[in-house]
Amino acid sequence: MGKGEKIIMKLKDNYKRLNSQSRLHGLSIPVIGLTGGIATGKSTVAKFLRRKGLPILDADELVKNIYAKDETKNFIKQKFSMAIQQDSIHFPTLREIFFNDGKAKEEIESFIYQRLPQAFLEVLVKLGNPDFIIYDVPLLFEKKLNSLVDLSVVVYAPRNIQRIRLMKRDGISEEMAKKILNHQEDIEDKKLKADFIIDNSLSEAELNEEINQFLSKFFD
Repeated sequence: MGKGEKIIMKLKDNYKRLNSQSRLHGLSIPVIGLTGGIATGKSTVAKFLRRKGLPILDADELVKNIYAKDETKNFIKQKFSMAIQQDSIHFPTLREIFFNDGKAKEEIESFIYQRLPQAFLEVLVKLGNPDFIIYDVPLLFEKKLNSLVDLSVVVYAPRNIQRIRLMKRDGISEEMAKKILNHQEDIEDKKLKADFIIDNSLSEAELNEEINQFLSKFFD
């Protein structure tokens, strides 16, 4: 596939399971929830699908956009001033607060999640008029969004691989990696709930084959 070339795919009709009354944000187009656990390689899968021309909407990017707003910085400054350094949010400090203080976690999540629907719809408009959307969202099951999407797809890697990848990627201790993992639903439970599983515990070539099987099963 050449640079800029896109393969147009359509979701097969029998996988369009919801209507606008029961779908996430009242959307008229099908939504595929792409999820996994932290450090399972979900972002790698999303990049592959984006290169294929599939419309991807990234929940992490939405959250980053919300954190970049002045109102968010002002909220953090008011509630958790120790996480403000040089008039900016210091995310390593905020993460320590988030994963060590249950009340703080609830406050921060409430602030962010109240603003997600509007952020979602703003980005969707920029994608043009897609026939479906793939929503790349880490907490699909934790936030019970799986009932609001037409399909749920889990990118899978065993917990021990998650922990090792997370420590290496973020330069954190094993203790912090375990805390982060403990705040997500266990990947084995997500695997049982998924409509389809993309295994990312093996080689890159095997991951590519897993993704191609997903495309063949659900798209024309």
